Amino acid sequence: MDFGIFTFGELSRNITTGSALSPRQRLKEIIELAKLADQAGLGFLGLGEHHRRDFALSAPEIVLAAIARETTKLRLSTAVTVLSTQDPVRLFEQFATLDLISDGRAEIIAGRGAFIESYPLFGHDTADYDGLFEEKLRMLLELRDNAVLDWQGELTQDVPGMDIAPRPVQEKLPVWVGVGGTPASFARAGRLGLPLFIALLSGPARFRRLAELYRQSAEEAGHDAAALAVGVGGHFYAARTSQQARDMFYPHYRAYFEQNMPRAVEHFPRSTFDDWAEPGGGLLVGSPQQVIEKLLEIHQTLGNSRYMAQIGLGGLPFAETAKSIELLATEIMPTVNRELGDVSAPV
Repeated sequence: MDFGIFTFGELSRNITTGSALSPRQRLKEIIELAKLADQAGLGFLGLGEHHRRDFALSAPEIVLAAIARETTKLRLSTAVTVLSTQDPVRLFEQFATLDLISDGRAEIIAGRGAFIESYPLFGHDTADYDGLFEEKLRMLLELRDNAVLDWQGELTQDVPGMDIAPRPVQEKLPVWVGVGGTPASFARAGRLGLPLFIALLSGPARFRRLAELYRQSAEEAGHDAAALAVGVGGHFYAARTSQQARDMFYPHYRAYFEQNMPRAVEHFPRSTFDDWAEPGGGLLVGSPQQVIEKLLEIHQTLGNSRYMAQIGLGGLPFAETAKSIELLATEIMPTVNRELGDVSAPV
């Protein structure tokens, strides 16, 4: 299994002082965490795109370019690109450039986004929420596959046989589809024969039938479903013991929900947190052995070949996040791969 980390770059308030990191401080921390992940042997870094004052990553492509010069092996991606409100031509140019800078390490995870602020910000109508994504994804794939683009759009611009440059180092820039829990999104990714990134918002059992739908849709469209990569990502924190992990992480995790999604979760009791962290839940918080057991359960349920740990939630201190990444790289990843036979994700 291929392992990596991702972050949305939240600007969470410190649970003790009530103050938040500045965007400049948060971006410096993210670059340092990327360097740590690269040195520790993890394979992937993803940066989420948000357009709100409580997030530092409105332009993840620029941050990824900075990280490319500080790392040597990490594959570099968004997690996710809000494709519905992006210009696919400009997006492809940016990632082709990132691929050149990083010597062929760029990827795109495209999604529709959990927030809608980018729609009015960039002049789009939320009534076109699904249609924009569908058309722009197909346009992005045309850009990837053709150095000269001849395109007629309905919700996008017409492109009358124009050069698309520069071209990336990789013959085909990897494009994943990021999904939450909408069956149509799983089916669309399968029909297009694209690798899938599942945001594990609850336990893996909830996504079993959706993953089957993805593979079935791929087979029906003539793709080899067995060759398609499935990645899974979720909230993560590891410490030496389960009690230490839960006691350290719970106040920050509660703050993450209360600060970033107050309408969804007004109160987040410890009992709910503990339930989510138990076997069968989607929250990977605990000792290395507990996390290993949950990762093996996820793999058995979903057949994923990549796991992406969302790190640093709720203003968790940098030192604690770094320790957690080290445990992921040095204890969790090797043990899981010994159990699975060291099978990495195809890209």
